[in-house]
Amino acid sequence: MEIINNNKEKDKIGGLLFVGCMFIGMGIGKYMGALSTGTLIGLGAGFLAMAIYRVAKKD
Repeated sequence: MEIINNNKEKDKIGGLLFVGCMFIGMGIGKYMGALSTGTLIGLGAGFLAMAIYRVAKKD
């Protein structure tokens, strides 16, 4: 049962990293006048951050 709970916690933190990067990218993109470009960069950074976190926390 502990393994299932551990994976759920990883998914929650990974999801927060993803969403956080997306919103940071959107904010920077809006500031620079290129919202769609910032959103795409934020999505890419979010996917990378989530993957790196999952690999780093793999037991």
